[in-house]
Amino acid sequence: MITMHLSHIDHLSEGIGRLDTRIEEVMVPFADEVRRIMTIPGVGRRTAEVVIAEIGVDMGRFPAAGHLASWAGLCPGHHESAGKQKSGRARKANSALRVALCEAARAGVRKNDSYLGAEFRRFQRRFGKRAEGKAIFACAHTLLVMIYNVLAEPDAVYEDLGPDWFTRRDDNAAHVRRLVHQLERLGQHVTITPAA
Repeated sequence: MITMHLSHIDHLSEGIGRLDTRIEEVMVPFADEVRRIMTIPGVGRRTAEVVIAEIGVDMGRFPAAGHLASWAGLCPGHHESAGKQKSGRARKANSALRVALCEAARAGVRKNDSYLGAEFRRFQRRFGKRAEGKAIFACAHTLLVMIYNVLAEPDAVYEDLGPDWFTRRDDNAAHVRRLVHQLERLGQHVTITPAA
């Protein structure tokens, strides 16, 4: 019985090897695009191959990154009628691309010193600790937008915005005004004095 199982595993490994060889032959014309996509954190060779196989390298077919995300089924649904929000689930679309990008997002968010890791932590705070799947899905959407931008320009490579992107982008004065306004609504009188 063990001999039969081992021979079956050898047969499957041989088939996988033949497919890998064929994929490498087919991907030769797209070597530059694969290399550029692999500069994005979390995206490995297999994910880059899946992305190119599913969406190609010509981003002219999609007017914007949002159109690509919608086609791939990586944007949340928005169903509202008479002011009532119904399901916000994403529609079923290209499952191979979605699975590959969600796996890449899981790998990419582990890199703490990257934009994607910071965005994942931000989504986790917004959605709650239990909604890790939602946060990963949102990061997969971000990955697809990154891939679109890398492929849309001829020689573009990914340049990470850094883990402090969201704190650099925040407007502290607006945040102070918001907090003062909240305190005043609670009936408090606020006087602002800057720290020394």
